[in-house]
Amino acid sequence: MSRSRSESETTDEAFDPLRPSDHNDSAAEITQPALGAAGWLRWAWRQLTSMRTALLLLLSLAIAAVPGSLFPQRSADPNGVIQWERDNPDLFPLADMVGLFDVYQSPWFAAIYLLLFASLIGCVIPRTRHHYKALRSQPPRTPARLSRLPAHHETTLPAHNAQQDPAKVAVDIAERQLRRIGYRVQRYDGTGWASLSAERGYLRETGNLIFHVALVGVLVSVGFGSAFAYTGQRVVVEGTTFVNALSDYSSFNPGRFVDGAGLAPYSLTLDDFQVSYRLPGTAGAGQAGDFSADVTIRAPGAEDRAESVIVNRPITVAGDRVYLLGNGYAPTLTIRDSEGAVVYSESQPFLPQDSNMTSLGIIKIPDGLPEQLGLVGFFYPTQGVLPSGAFTSIYPDAANPVLTLNVFSGDLGIDDGTPRSVYTLEVEGLTQHTGGDSGADSLELIPGQTAELPNGWGSVTWEDALDVAGEPVKRFASLQIQNDPSGTWVLVFATLATLGLFAGLFVPRRRLWVKAVPAAGGIHIEYAGLARGEDPTLARAVTDLAAKHTTAYTAEAQDR
Repeated sequence: MSRSRSESETTDEAFDPLRPSDHNDSAAEITQPALGAAGWLRWAWRQLTSMRTALLLLLSLAIAAVPGSLFPQRSADPNGVIQWERDNPDLFPLADMVGLFDVYQSPWFAAIYLLLFASLIGCVIPRTRHHYKALRSQPPRTPARLSRLPAHHETTLPAHNAQQDPAKVAVDIAERQLRRIGYRVQRYDGTGWASLSAERGYLRETGNLIFHVALVGVLVSVGFGSAFAYTGQRVVVEGTTFVNALSDYSSFNPGRFVDGAGLAPYSLTLDDFQVSYRLPGTAGAGQAGDFSADVTIRAPGAEDRAESVIVNRPITVAGDRVYLLGNGYAPTLTIRDSEGAVVYSESQPFLPQDSNMTSLGIIKIPDGLPEQLGLVGFFYPTQGVLPSGAFTSIYPDAANPVLTLNVFSGDLGIDDGTPRSVYTLEVEGLTQHTGGDSGADSLELIPGQTAELPNGWGSVTWEDALDVAGEPVKRFASLQIQNDPSGTWVLVFATLATLGLFAGLFVPRRRLWVKAVPAAGGIHIEYAGLARGEDPTLARAVTDLAAKHTTAYTAEAQDR
């Protein structure tokens, strides 16, 4: 006959009065204690400072940084943000609201950053305290049954010297051997037997702590360093000079505590920009071999010095790092009114559009002519003609340079105070006079040639630059000037983190024991080992210890 549940529980309690009331088959309900506010805070802190949470936050920080490489950032590419808004007018408000264009200054990125910082601090401090106590403590006592340990070896050695305790002699030899190879050793002898306990591998935990402390150091260095760092860009044309002042930068991105007033006083003059291309008919024709921006650096109280800025080989000037980002052509154009007076004369950088350096440039003439003019220019270093009749560049060097200009007139939007990019022209609302659907051909120029502007407004001349650059067209170099005081500290902490990681991965944490007991005709010796975590070499370490100890014991007995 089957028993009911209540009868079964009554019978179980009668036969087993010590059975706990919260056993899994008990009818009693389990009541959780109330945590209270302090209890919940303690639980939340323990969850935050756990290693699992730190790893999840580190992974979250890496994932959160991904949008910073997918979307243009206002701090590094403001023109790219403007272009993204034009290309995606419907999605831009939502993307801007969630901070996809200011990822590294967004509240959600800062929240992950600060939580990771708190998690690492809360994780490292208790572990450091515990590790310090472990370093000051002695190795544990020798277990009573060494044979139960995962690595065990035993042997019997003859007692060669009856006047001394052979067990202590054997353990003395083992103690010297283990100390010699870096073990911390503690003797635990008893009546009629001798033993020692040895351990090493605390460098593993030390490496783990160094790794986590170094991560905190990297976070602190980056956080404080970014507040005092700045990055600026400047396009410098051959023969012109850049002055390290806030007003002379094309774009400037300062840290929170940088106002631009304390920049180091120096100047850079681009004397020559050198680039070599593979010749037509050879493998990789048209590819650039190397770039070099030859500059002259001038600073108060110092002699002028010549340097070369090469891709991936920046130079250092007064603590600033100067990088070469890009290059291109900068035709020198002079525009005169109908009376012959010069209203514009500059070397305008044209931005490359393809690998053969077909380049696009914008010239804006706000004053001096009957109407404001905007010129959209296309530069072809080596002009070629497509089957459709359109021009293109067939080689990146200036072997047959040609410049075409489309002329627009109207309100350029300069006078309303709205910032405008010098590399774009809003053609909506403007009247097109040459090129496109205007019915008139684009103005076409070669170095040294002059063309008439529409409606008799004046002329445009492409100045030959042979006397300045040694070539028909000047070139420009795009430079980035960067100052980051945290760079050295980040390198130091990153190196420490790498060393700590290696120590944590490759230094084994293990304990060894040697126990000697007198036996019939000699001494019975046991060797045992125990590792913390995976240690595939533990058994071999115990076997090697036994072999070397036997050899040393036999050699010492023979010497006596």
